[in-house]
Amino acid sequence: MPQTIAFTKGHGTGNDFVIVPDPDGALDLSDDQVAVLCDRRFGIGGDGILRVVRAGAIDEGAQAAESGAEWFMDYRNADGSKAEMCGNGVRVFVRYLVDVGWADVDGEPLKVGTRAGIKTVTRSDRGYEVDLGPFVVDESGVLVRTRGGGAPRPGVGIDVGNPHVVVALPDDAELEGLDLAAQPLLQPEPPHGANVEFVVPSDPLVHEGVGSIRMRVFERGVGETLSCGTGVAAAALAVRHWAGPAAPDHWVVDVPGGTLGVRMREIDGERHVLLSGPATLVYTGEVTLA
Repeated sequence: MPQTIAFTKGHGTGNDFVIVPDPDGALDLSDDQVAVLCDRRFGIGGDGILRVVRAGAIDEGAQAAESGAEWFMDYRNADGSKAEMCGNGVRVFVRYLVDVGWADVDGEPLKVGTRAGIKTVTRSDRGYEVDLGPFVVDESGVLVRTRGGGAPRPGVGIDVGNPHVVVALPDDAELEGLDLAAQPLLQPEPPHGANVEFVVPSDPLVHEGVGSIRMRVFERGVGETLSCGTGVAAAALAVRHWAGPAAPDHWVVDVPGGTLGVRMREIDGERHVLLSGPATLVYTGEVTLA
């Protein structure tokens, strides 16, 4: 029998999601069902699915539940594959929880379980801010080739709970001329793939203590998106790494879908990266699963 489910469409700076409430973990969406729901011609359309499930109702959320997180963000890419984290998605996830009355962020930070561990979310002047946790810079080097882009370019690996490779470009013209209709080729290919960010520094790079860059991104399992929250954080971290120890801890990153804020701070003796930006709910409806 076909099954009809409720959904909400939301986005964070144009990175859009189909939000599916499933508090008791009753749904078992196949990869094909996710792909159809995310299809922009034959489905609702989105860069991925956010299944809203109680941490205690999903095996992957057991550790999060033990650590005090009531909710788990089951994030799936548009092709149905599972992803560790989504910086824009977790803000939209929390906006949904707040709007339907399932959670509150005004009293204290809200813990959300993800495949990359628990993330805490608070309100900010940009909308919501998520602590993505500690990060890792991998200087072993990856070569990135884009379709029609000539010789491969060097990239730096950044892990913010999910893997990224960041490539620096010299100017806006080259950034805008990139052909990201095809997936960039990475050499060597990371074991689980990676999102790939292409960045151009602003001129000046730093103004009044805040760094500024522009970025485009190809997300694994999705394609080019208007924004990628963890990619924005990775891009800022990469440029800060290249700029050296005098680089600022606060950054503004422009993506095709809008502007996001990134900052680094020390928490419990570790350097964390935090991402802030808007989260918008667009409409609600019902859909019948194939």
